[in-house]
Amino acid sequence: MRTMLAPISSLLVGVTLLLLGHGLLNTLLTLRGVAEGYSTGMIGLLMSGYFSGFLIGTWLAPSLIRRIGHIRTFSFYAALAATAVLLHVMIVNPWVWLVLRVMYGVALVTLYIVIESWLNAQVNGEKRGQVFAIYMAVNLGSLAAAQQLLGLDSPMAFTLFALATMLIGGAMMPITLTRQPQPALPDVPSTDLLQLARVAPLPLMAAGISGFALGGFWGLAPVYAGQVGFDAAGVGLMMSVTILGGAVLQWPIGLLSDRFERRVVLLWVVTLAAALPLVATILEASNLLLGLMFVWGGLAFSIYSIAVAQMVDHLNPDEILSGSSGLLLSNGFGAALGPVAAGGLMHLGGPVALPLFYAVSLGVLAFYAFYRPRKVMDLVTEPHGHFTPMLRTSPTVMELMPDAPEVPPTEESIPDEELDDLPPEEPTLEPETQPEQRTGS
Repeated sequence: MRTMLAPISSLLVGVTLLLLGHGLLNTLLTLRGVAEGYSTGMIGLLMSGYFSGFLIGTWLAPSLIRRIGHIRTFSFYAALAATAVLLHVMIVNPWVWLVLRVMYGVALVTLYIVIESWLNAQVNGEKRGQVFAIYMAVNLGSLAAAQQLLGLDSPMAFTLFALATMLIGGAMMPITLTRQPQPALPDVPSTDLLQLARVAPLPLMAAGISGFALGGFWGLAPVYAGQVGFDAAGVGLMMSVTILGGAVLQWPIGLLSDRFERRVVLLWVVTLAAALPLVATILEASNLLLGLMFVWGGLAFSIYSIAVAQMVDHLNPDEILSGSSGLLLSNGFGAALGPVAAGGLMHLGGPVALPLFYAVSLGVLAFYAFYRPRKVMDLVTEPHGHFTPMLRTSPTVMELMPDAPEVPPTEESIPDEELDDLPPEEPTLEPETQPEQRTGS
């Protein structure tokens, strides 16, 4: 384990600091927006701005990384993200915040791509699954722990914004100090959503609707928690409990998904995830609501992971990365629309509208999973794809999935001035030779 973690320790420390700051900022902005009198519709729009920037950055990031390298790109966008955090508290205006949220989304997805492509280059096929599991545990753990920082001061004070800035800026230190050689960024296979919709319609729809529902959670759950009676520390606790549920319960759900028919498991998970919020509509701030959110988090965060595993069942090995990018795109569009829809509903109906939003959106997915004619047969019969607990981050993380084929890096070389900084005794990592991939078209 030590030999496996040593080459990637700086990357894991960097992503821990980054997500502590990011997780703190997301909830903090919602609480500050409420305190400033922003409507729930406006808060939803602000959160959608982040996911829109996330999608834009997915297309912009690779060319910049290839031009200036991983470390310089990470430093540039970490500085941009930290600057955006401070501008939120210096210019308290919802329309300025919307621009800043788009900028911040572009920056964050680029930081994800830098770290995840670097992680993929540092591990071989046998250990990719272990590294992927560790990386996802760091993601979920950091996001959950970040919510507890909300209790350190009032959202109206400068302290929490300064802390988020320091954490995001601090992520540059372990990345810039690493002695590991910077990899070339491999080309991501092109995505054909129409072909994916024909071959794996249920996973594609599940990815989109899970993004829609969880986009509403990330954007409006802090508002909901405050309106049902939680204080700032309680809001952080509810967010942490929901995220921890997503981390803990994905494992037993994953075992069921690998053992039984995946479509049936997805149907039960989605049905329960749609039913539990109906109970939440009659609850106020209490331990019972926290317990319900723990279970709901485990169910809701599992939907995307089941969708990815089922997609693997429908595709040939050389189509997996392309298909995974398609699911990520569908999930991203859903996440960009979810906060706007949830915010508008809460503006009209109050806090009870958010659990109803979860129930209706996930209920639509349950209806589709139950009544969809089974016209598409699995192409891969043995072995099936494996359930892997995961979060939606960037397309590059799919290369770390245990079921995904390894993608050899491009022939692009590291700039000479960067090679001069590397210790001469370190060997160059050679990728394994793999067959040429084809897209899912």
